[in-house]
Amino acid sequence: MSTTTLTPPRSPLISRLAVLSLMLGIFAIVTSEILPIGLLTAIGADFGISDGTTGLTMALPGVVAAIAAPAVTLSTARLDRRLMLCVLMAVLAVADVLAAVATAYWVMLISRVLVGLTIGGFWSIGAGLAGRLVPPRAVRTATAVIFSAVPLGSVLGVPAGTLIGELAGWRTAFLVLAALALLVLAALLMLLPRLPAHQVTSPRALLDLVRSRGGAIALLATFLIVLAHFGTYTYVTPFLQDVTGLHPAVVSAVLLAYGVAGIAGNFLAGKATATHPRGAFVICGCLIAAATLLLPPVGGTAVGAVALLVLWGLAYGGVPVCSQASFIAAAPHAPEAATVVFTSSFQATFALGAFVGGRVVDAFSVSTVMICGGVAALLMAAALGSLRRTP
Repeated sequence: MSTTTLTPPRSPLISRLAVLSLMLGIFAIVTSEILPIGLLTAIGADFGISDGTTGLTMALPGVVAAIAAPAVTLSTARLDRRLMLCVLMAVLAVADVLAAVATAYWVMLISRVLVGLTIGGFWSIGAGLAGRLVPPRAVRTATAVIFSAVPLGSVLGVPAGTLIGELAGWRTAFLVLAALALLVLAALLMLLPRLPAHQVTSPRALLDLVRSRGGAIALLATFLIVLAHFGTYTYVTPFLQDVTGLHPAVVSAVLLAYGVAGIAGNFLAGKATATHPRGAFVICGCLIAAATLLLPPVGGTAVGAVALLVLWGLAYGGVPVCSQASFIAAAPHAPEAATVVFTSSFQATFALGAFVGGRVVDAFSVSTVMICGGVAALLMAAALGSLRRTP
């Protein structure tokens, strides 16, 4: 969307709270999407299926979100954005309740389809609204606050959800997320002004971004690093329980340490992208490769596993920031188009990584999938480093 403010002047406090409500909405969505990572074994045991098959709960939302990002954004471009965000948040609440009460695995998968629909629509629409909520001088800060929900959801949502699941059952974790979605819905209704459509992102803008050299580089780097991360991190709980031999409660604590490291990585990458965006992306890839490749030989001990998970969290905390910055740099004149392509490519590869990782886990082992992910991360770092030196 345009960064021109078309709504009547509002108090600074209300504007800041409106931005915060968007951030919490994306946080709820990202957490709902990746929550099965920490509860994978419990969900699979409840439905009597393997870890690899349970991984479909991660792959399916990504597939749907990759399609929904451009489809929902373009098809509803003339509708009030406030209305669309509220509808999508209501859909998320329904999806989480459906997951909590599912008595069959196919019902669980339906709920995941609804999560994917919400991800693609809400993320693509909401992330570009900062310019219509705050004065021009505050747009950059407001946009950063909105996008901070992505790493926060990734690095805090899973540990918190896993802890709730261990204490009260995995279904309770989804009910808590449903309650959060309803609270965000109420906040959106109270705090957002009417946001009528006034500038539409066209299919041509999306195609131009994908065809540009900068867009192609951003797509390649995002594909490889997201494939590496979610092809492995989706199955980190089975690794920590089966290979490292940690108790489920200890796994929750390890994932929390991963989350804290991820927050630090997010801030460090945010500063680094201001001066060395591609170099920061390469470093993230190298660190993820190191962590995943070393887990099979070193992660058999608790100390080794924890150290590598902290390193992994530090690296992945910077990935969404670096990827987003790459797409925006490729299309500074079309920020909404950049956000749509970023969302769609990220989610599509998210789904592919979770799916392929599940097949590797079922066919070989959870240690094998870590090695495969490490190789993909190394390829990303090598490719991006090589392209960086290309005139």
